[in-house]
Amino acid sequence: MKKLLLCLFANLSLATLLATSVAAAEPAAPAKAADAAIRAAIAKKFPEMKIDEVRASPMKDIYEVQMGGEIAYISGDGKFLIAGDMYEIDSRTNLTENGRQKGRLQALAKLDEKDMIVFKPAKVRHTITVFTDVECGYCRKLHSEIAQLNDRGVQVRYLAYPRAGPGTEDWAKMEAVWCSMDRKKAITDAKAGKAVKAAQCATPVAKQFQLGEKLGVRGTPAIFTDTGEYIGGYLAPDQMVSRLEGKE
Repeated sequence: MKKLLLCLFANLSLATLLATSVAAAEPAAPAKAADAAIRAAIAKKFPEMKIDEVRASPMKDIYEVQMGGEIAYISGDGKFLIAGDMYEIDSRTNLTENGRQKGRLQALAKLDEKDMIVFKPAKVRHTITVFTDVECGYCRKLHSEIAQLNDRGVQVRYLAYPRAGPGTEDWAKMEAVWCSMDRKKAITDAKAGKAVKAAQCATPVAKQFQLGEKLGVRGTPAIFTDTGEYIGGYLAPDQMVSRLEGKE
């Protein structure tokens, strides 16, 4: 989705060198007329774009359009679209990232933990939701430190994201993991390079992979925090906790 927006609207994109922040007031709901005009304009010109939500932005007559993990801005009459991040100058707040985080949290909240592989500590202080691949080196490294993360109160919830895509050996391995009676053992074995065998079953692998695509996952491990922040890669346990607690 991001590539699509950049290709379609490169000449309209906003540029800024301001630092980012993640604290901002939530935009109000748009008037029904503006909402309808925006949805109709995008449906007519760009039917491949699926709108999740339209929200008023802090700028007059400019609306924030949520499409999966991506955000665009469009005028109330549906005639002008801007692809890029919006910043509040005084506070140096990245308002667009706030919208992305909200969209990620909404999407992840719809998932059922029974479809995940969850490593839960005795006392949960933070939760990370991780799109993982059994063939990924840094995914294996993160998994080898699950106990350390749990000791620090970090709950790890795995979602499947076989990077090689459908119909590949990687995909089949992850389906075998999700079809196993003991998924925790199966994913530990698979990440250690051991063969995992399980009878075929209906799995959430395809659904989770599609969600990863929608949220803009670009590689694994793709880590989403309990505030909706996207961490695109491995962090050591102490680094992870510092990030989760806003110290880094």
